[in-house]
Amino acid sequence: MKAIIKLETPICIDNIQELQVGDRLEINGVILTGRDAALPRLVNSIKNGQPAGDIEGMVIMHTAVSDAGISPTTSNKEEIEESIPFLSKQGVRIHLGKGALSPDTVDALKRFNSIYAVTPPAAALLTSKIKSRRIVAFEEEGMEAIHALEVSGLPCIVASAHGKTIY
Repeated sequence: MKAIIKLETPICIDNIQELQVGDRLEINGVILTGRDAALPRLVNSIKNGQPAGDIEGMVIMHTAVSDAGISPTTSNKEEIEESIPFLSKQGVRIHLGKGALSPDTVDALKRFNSIYAVTPPAAALLTSKIKSRRIVAFEEEGMEAIHALEVSGLPCIVASAHGKTIY
């Protein structure tokens, strides 16, 4: 079994090029969160020239953030999956969630040098990896706002990379 690959945000394209489906990762640094309500708003704000911050090299986890913790939501929900190609083109390197993505989205990840990784839906485990959190956009969305989380050792497995997928 291959060793766990430790990545620090922001993620560079060279890191992405080296990853393969099935690689186990630990992510360290600041990641962003978003799901059904916030990700389409993030896409629209960028398209309208009002970005909510620099997303180059970022990881976006498909989750809400609450006092109860974090756990991935299904990434193939229409509002989430439709944001993935655009956000990848804008520089997001890793999309982190759960569930299979469509072949078109897997192709877009390849085209824009991004990957998709999955993480276990174990809120206690994932929440224990958060060192700090703050809202960075769309505060009115509550727990679905875009948050910046500082994480240490957030586990995930590469599910789609370079046009290949585990699904």
